Amino acid sequence: MANSLPTEFDVIVMGTGLPESILAAACSRSGQRVLHLDSRSYYGGNWASFSFPGLLSWLKEHQQNSDTGEESPAAWQDMIHETEEAIPLCKKDETIQHAEVFCYASQGMDGNIEELSALQKNPSCVASSTLIKPLDSACLSEETHSSHITSYEVPTQDTPKNNEEITDTAETSVKEEYCGYDTYKHTVSDGTKDEIKPVLEDNSVPPKRKRIAYSQIVKEGRRFNIDLSSKLLYSQGLLIDLLIKSNVSRYAEFKNVTRILAFREGKVEQVPCSRADVFNSKELTMVEKRMLMKFLTFCLDYEQHPEEYQAFTQCSFSEYLKTKNLTPSLQHFILHSIAMMSESSCTTVDGLKATKTFLQCLGRFGNTPFLFPLYGQGEIPQCFCRMCAVFGGIYCLRHKVQCLVVDRESGRCKAIIDHLGQRINAKYFIVEDSYLSEETCSSVQYKQISRAVLITDQSVLKTDSDQQISILIVPPVEPGAHAVRIIELCSSTMTCMKDTYLVHLTCSSSKTAREDLESVVKKLFTPYSETEVDKEELPKPGLLWALYFNMRDSSGVSRSSYNGLPPNVYVCTGPDCGLGSEHAVKQAETLFHEIFPSEEFCPPPPNPEDIFFDGDEKPSEPLGTNNIVMAKLESSEGSKNLESSGKHLQN
Repeated sequence: MANSLPTEFDVIVMGTGLPESILAAACSRSGQRVLHLDSRSYYGGNWASFSFPGLLSWLKEHQQNSDTGEESPAAWQDMIHETEEAIPLCKKDETIQHAEVFCYASQGMDGNIEELSALQKNPSCVASSTLIKPLDSACLSEETHSSHITSYEVPTQDTPKNNEEITDTAETSVKEEYCGYDTYKHTVSDGTKDEIKPVLEDNSVPPKRKRIAYSQIVKEGRRFNIDLSSKLLYSQGLLIDLLIKSNVSRYAEFKNVTRILAFREGKVEQVPCSRADVFNSKELTMVEKRMLMKFLTFCLDYEQHPEEYQAFTQCSFSEYLKTKNLTPSLQHFILHSIAMMSESSCTTVDGLKATKTFLQCLGRFGNTPFLFPLYGQGEIPQCFCRMCAVFGGIYCLRHKVQCLVVDRESGRCKAIIDHLGQRINAKYFIVEDSYLSEETCSSVQYKQISRAVLITDQSVLKTDSDQQISILIVPPVEPGAHAVRIIELCSSTMTCMKDTYLVHLTCSSSKTAREDLESVVKKLFTPYSETEVDKEELPKPGLLWALYFNMRDSSGVSRSSYNGLPPNVYVCTGPDCGLGSEHAVKQAETLFHEIFPSEEFCPPPPNPEDIFFDGDEKPSEPLGTNNIVMAKLESSEGSKNLESSGKHLQN
């Protein structure tokens, strides 16, 4: 199909990240002919989720990508006419740097697992900082790779070709295997809530700590869905509203984040959020509970009482909190766990606004403000890709674009030339930032995000239930440093195997990811070894495996920073460092209205009774919504088997 694509489209989208996927869906929904391309072999770009073997393959691709020299000029230059000029696009992805992998778990005895060949027999040696060198552009040195970093060779039977593509039918069988786990499921609509609580086993005796070998992680690798970009969905946020409005929510399932945690005086504590949590908390005195409720009530309508904060608009939020007769513990909870701001960079108004947003999101779908999509954040871009495919969008993965063709007289882009030498014309072009060449981005100043992904054997805060989804903000130790956001996922989120937790760490970069985050990892986790597992109670969870990498943050780049962009070429940025996806949704909506100012952005799907097929005067009988949707999805190349709509978040 990729060899014989149509030559005329209304919109060509390059990249399948979240903003590009939302835009593609919106354009297709408005009746535009959409071609959606990605040079990668998987959907989502830096918003993607991978199984464990898929993540190792992704790391290997980046290693090979950084080692590959410039390709020789292709024949596309002969296809440029005299009245045209070309804007070459980037030939390799340079958004990921300083990737480092560490394995602390024992090897195990399974000789069929090829990865074990490169594991260090003494896991404690892996943690030595003097033996591991920072790696530029995800390039793994031969010495480090062979001695201290997990081999990228993965078993053939467990290796996906991509990160569970829409066309990957194996995903369905993997999801079905999770049916044994207890999950919280919600049917969501505006103002209603239907929560089905799991049936938990009644174990009077706490289970002993289990030994987990690396061979088990590899064997259960398909159980993992590891996000490159760690985010949550605000229950009253723009992304949830868009999912419900467009009915894309039927393609995904969500779980509530169950706990908000705080790190204070070297200990992890649970933060009371709702009124019930506050008054049931054993950590707060009765006086503190009243003080906290009074302040939170004020924050809900702080705009109505400007006299309470106007004198402090030039002060930081932490300084303002000190004037409100709050105890140090309450100030810490409000600043770091509710407003989720840092002491130095947050103004009073920003802090009050963030606190109000937090409080407004409480209670819509649960007792915390946040939701997490089952199977990882990479599901969300794919959901919008499915919507685009339903309305006629064409998808091609592993499809590189060599250049943009620009008309000299008008200055507008008129076509692309792909790696097969095809020239495809369009009116509008949407490009992910990473596709642009170094020359185009020479004036751009990028920020960086430091990321770590950990596999651990226990939660950072143990409770009676082992199925907790938690968010924790670790304040910076040094002035001017960045706070570290931690999201801990349990196995019922379908992101890790049973008896393990998947932990994501994120902060703005000042150095390499390992230099930024390793100190926090050491505070909360202990490198895993067999001798330590024999102890009844360990003060910290065991760290089985860790990945550090830096990711480019292009969210603050303005269009004027790019050199020589035609007016009908629109740039989408990658993931930002924020907790939610508000920036991606705002960007997609803004660009859509720039391109099609008179069209509605992602309107609700049409009434099935109003749909007429070519050649029919009217439908012979009323058709159900599911019939039309499923017929479209089954006929599209990028479809997956969907579960019953009653289990999904829907309007």
